[in-house]
Formats: sequence, C-alpha cells, structure tokens
Amino acid sequence: MKTASFYEGPWYMFSNFSAFSVRWRGHTWPTSEHAYQAAKFTDGGIAALVRKAPSAHDAKKIAQAHAESVRPDWEIVRVTIMEEIVRAKVDQHPYVAKKLIQSDDLEIIEDSPTDGFWGRGPDYKGLNMLGKIYMKIRTEQQDAFIRDVLGHA
Repeated sequence: MKTASFYEGPWYMFSNFSAFSVRWRGHTWPTSEHAYQAAKFTDGGIAALVRKAPSAHDAKKIAQAHAESVRPDWEIVRVTIMEEIVRAKVDQHPYVAKKLIQSDDLEIIEDSPTDGFWGRGPDYKGLNMLGKIYMKIRTEQQDAFIRDVLGHA
C-alpha cells in the first residue's frame, strides 16, 4: 500500500511540529505540539510555560520536565484531545485541509522511528494513532463532499 508518511518531507504539514498555529480552547498555540503538551496539565502555570515555548521541541521538553504534574486521566483522554487539536488545525489551515484531501486513499503514517503509539515506532508495528486521526478526518471530509455533490445534483 502506498503511504503518505510524515515527520518531514512532502507531508510535513501533518506533523505536530510543523509551523501551523492552532486556536484551541481559548488560546492560540504556536503549533499543535504546544497545544497537545499543554493539555497534559490542569495547572495553568505549566500550560502557560508550554504555550510560550519558542519551539515545539521546547514545548515537549517543558512538559517532560513536569511529568509529575501530568493530569491523572491523561492516558484516557489523550487521543480525544489530539483529535480535537488536529481537527482545529485542519479547519483553520486551508493548506493542511487541501493536502489531507490530496492524500486521497494513501495510508497516512507518522514516520516516527521512536513513537510506537502516535507513530510507526522502531519496528514499523506502532499503533500510528496520529495517522489514524488524520485518516478519520479525511474520510469524514470525503463523505461530506460526496453528500454535498449528491445533495446539489
């Protein structure tokens, strides 16, 4: 199966580290990674530190430095939160939405060699949850387009 693998490269816009700001839950985040990392905390002070981080990499490092303060339900809510953030990114950036549609029926894979939850992982057997979120949103957009076309025919 052909894939749209992202980390860098032609599908970079799907990466949480790509430079697309996201308005989510009352704040503008420099990247979706900033929003995701901040969502780990109920402490507004830590979330503000993450939001002000100069890069997505720094946002992740700040969150890691405060691992003891991660909300207790994080493992339960993290996929839902990531989906909210990705939906906001796609809705707010026509370029990202266009590229999502252009990926057509390709399997979207976060090409992370280290993350076996959000990406492919070191053995290519990762869960690829971030790719699955993008493919879910893409299917919804394709279905909506078909409904619109058939509804206006």
